[in-house]
Amino acid sequence: MSYAKLSTSFLAVLAVSATAAAARDQIRIVGSSTVFPYTQAVAEQFVNNTGAPSPIVESTGTGGGMKIFCEGVGEQFPDITGASRAMKKSEYDLCQQNGVTDISEALIGFDGLSLAISRDNDFDWDLTLGEVYLALAAQVPVNGEWVDNPYRKWSEINPDLPDVDILAYGPPPTSGTRDAFVELAMHAGCEELDYVKNGGFDSKWVEENCSRMRTDGPFVEAGENDNLIVQRLEADPHALGIFGYSFLYENLDKLKGVKIEGVEPSADTIADKSYPISRPLFIYIKNAHRGVIPNLEEFIEEYMSDDALEPGGYLSERGLVPLSDERRMELQDAVLSGKPMEAPKS
Repeated sequence: MSYAKLSTSFLAVLAVSATAAAARDQIRIVGSSTVFPYTQAVAEQFVNNTGAPSPIVESTGTGGGMKIFCEGVGEQFPDITGASRAMKKSEYDLCQQNGVTDISEALIGFDGLSLAISRDNDFDWDLTLGEVYLALAAQVPVNGEWVDNPYRKWSEINPDLPDVDILAYGPPPTSGTRDAFVELAMHAGCEELDYVKNGGFDSKWVEENCSRMRTDGPFVEAGENDNLIVQRLEADPHALGIFGYSFLYENLDKLKGVKIEGVEPSADTIADKSYPISRPLFIYIKNAHRGVIPNLEEFIEEYMSDDALEPGGYLSERGLVPLSDERRMELQDAVLSGKPMEAPKS
């Protein structure tokens, strides 16, 4: 490490040390609404085990959490951020510019991006990714032309689907769930269309032309609070919601999952990859705050514990699809030792 980098890191740690004890004794965590319930569960267990002050856990969305996390080192900045996708290179670079140079990345498990509907809706929903794309994309092919999406009812896309208005509540652009949904569902659905398959369009074309959600009413950005989507689905039995599997899992008394390509979202189908819309979940730890912010090290140990992460652990009981035993042990060793993450390539 160069002298300049060493000096920067040393000054950053001094800044934390000088202010942490006087300013706050609570761990502060921001980030993904999908990771939020898992982190909240760890926080509750941590408080029960230690009697320490309860960590402050805020649901800011993945993008918003990264921005706050990367603003700097010191007691005024959060210690951990949750993310429903991997950190982007631009976010890593922002962290580096602001002196957040030592970060541990923890892939805590997997989650499915669920489409769900009220249990009051008695239709047996089973959508292809192509149908999802045609319902929710800003532009679609019609009669050999790439045009603004004209579809208003599900039956216009497939006559076997209900003759009801398309209405889907989903996450905003700041959400990692939105990023993952666009990549895993919208891009994949676009690639299923004959117009794209037969047109010889490459992945770059798909990314440039198939990433925008429609803004004319059928798709509604519902903010970062997934509980509000659940409430809206209860109020309108014809509306669909888009969120992480954990929220469907926690609300199975009110909601049911929509099959994708004939496969229902479940812990088993997400784990074996048969459910086509799944993604990894992360937390990122500011290592300069370890040993300085009170109880942070102990909180990380709880998050990395077998009780939390192993199959049958309390996070899997809340819907997290756990890592294999080998991957979990590798994760625990890396995070507990404070191994710094590698710079993302994109």
